[in-house]
Amino acid sequence: MALALSLLVQIGQMGLVLALAPLFTGYVRKVKAHLLRRQGPPLVQPYRELLRLLRKDVVLADSASWVFRIAPYLIFATTWVAASLIPTFATGLIFSYAADMIAIVALLGSARFMLALAGLDVGTSFGGIGSSREMLIASLAEPAMLMVVFTLSLLAGSTQLSSIAASLQASDVGLRFSLALALIGLIMVAIAENSRIPVDNPATHLELTMVHEAMILEYSGRHLALIEAATSLKLLLYVSVIACVFFPWGIAVSGQGLVAYFAGVGVYVLKLAAAGFLLAVFETATAKMRVFRVPDFLGAALMLGFLAALLLFVTMAG
Repeated sequence: MALALSLLVQIGQMGLVLALAPLFTGYVRKVKAHLLRRQGPPLVQPYRELLRLLRKDVVLADSASWVFRIAPYLIFATTWVAASLIPTFATGLIFSYAADMIAIVALLGSARFMLALAGLDVGTSFGGIGSSREMLIASLAEPAMLMVVFTLSLLAGSTQLSSIAASLQASDVGLRFSLALALIGLIMVAIAENSRIPVDNPATHLELTMVHEAMILEYSGRHLALIEAATSLKLLLYVSVIACVFFPWGIAVSGQGLVAYFAGVGVYVLKLAAAGFLLAVFETATAKMRVFRVPDFLGAALMLGFLAALLLFVTMAG
């Protein structure tokens, strides 16, 4: 009975992240529109866009190979699996042993590799530009992400998200300057990985400035719908990681019962609402930087992660 309930909760988490990802994207757009004194699209607009794309036929370029055809399915699958492994409203679920930060970084790296490969496959100049810029950002963002993971593993003694969340919930952790540096570094990585302002503008259509959009210009129909859904899932994934690791309050523990699970879902939705509002405010108040300044931006994130690990190591050794 306990195994069946744990499996049901795990399936519920997979469905929850898949259902909330487009809504979270629509919520950020809505808040940004209100901050700019516009009405903005409705919250359910991302769902409408996905349904519209799913109903359309796929148009393939003559030069597209099998890589271009299967990439959207692999990108969506790996991103969904990574987002489902993160403890959103409960820890200690049936697949918690696989919810390892290193594994999640590897899954995201695989999805990024397939997207860049698909951008290069057709042979257009815009796809090549987008793929090269994406790899430049990834080569700088992944080391920064791993430094943050190393910092958290020093404190928790593990890279599993459930163990990290349990360790940071302990009363003896307290407020640490190293954790603040790691949080800032992870936020900077999340902004770059999701092609958000100031690294990239997700709403832009200027070919010389866009990164993510340049790689998917040749996609249409259900292929484009899968990539757009994966993009929303990736944004939700990073917000969930930040909420689980640095703000683990309100997360239920496996075996506490349905009431605790529903309460955890409510707290998780509130965290998403707060994170979406802060993201919208930040993007409204910030201008997009030049592409050549992105290495400096991510270099600062890497330095913050390194300083966080160094400070934590020194304090623990002392």
